[in-house]
Amino acid sequence: MTDTTKTQAPNALSEGEAGPSDKTVLGWTHTARFLTTASQLVHLPATELPEIAFVGRSNAGKSTAINTLAQQKRLAFASKTPGRTQHINLFELGPKDAPNALFADLPGYGYAAVARSAKLRWQKVMADYLEVRRSLSGVVLMVDSRLGLTDLDKQLLEFVAPRVGSGEIKLLVLLTKADKLNRKEQQAALAQCQEFLGELATEESDVAVTLFSALKKSGVSDVAHILHDWVSQAKLAPEVGEIPPLPLSPE
Repeated sequence: MTDTTKTQAPNALSEGEAGPSDKTVLGWTHTARFLTTASQLVHLPATELPEIAFVGRSNAGKSTAINTLAQQKRLAFASKTPGRTQHINLFELGPKDAPNALFADLPGYGYAAVARSAKLRWQKVMADYLEVRRSLSGVVLMVDSRLGLTDLDKQLLEFVAPRVGSGEIKLLVLLTKADKLNRKEQQAALAQCQEFLGELATEESDVAVTLFSALKKSGVSDVAHILHDWVSQAKLAPEVGEIPPLPLSPE
């Protein structure tokens, strides 16, 4: 259940080169700690740290997945009533005196019992964040593996497609609750999701999908490796109006 499928083959490590160990990357995710919460984008702190956003339907297991990755029971609040999280919650990672990344837990979407006015407000906050947040380096989309990509999930993917396609932000789809499926069903869920993601992939994009189970702890170290790698490679987009430096002319 820990196979990670990319729409393009990942770069192979050079001979003799080794990436960080499971202990290292899981130790890093374990450092996650609450930083701040905001109901509007303007209330989020400006930061130079790479930010990874977690999004998904209200019942896709988003908070549970974040807690499992961080090996903490109540880092992200998992409400018994889906749709209750109404803010963007930021978590800091790395040494306390020198943090190196942020996780952003975005409001869940698609819960029918939530008032329309609240839905529209949350959708606007999420859309603004995903479209213009400069420090956003990657998006992790939680999808219930038993349901596959819903229309709302596909709408979100199409919304972030321009930034993903340009390589500005990376994308990982987690097929959660994979322990509820047998091996054949897991592979079918992977294939179906990969087919849709293939339409978003470009030469510049980094798009992946993997099975995940918080209950069985399956896929946890794989995801930790991916996110750790994202952070190590992160380059912030230039601010609006900022002119990128010209390349140096050869002597």
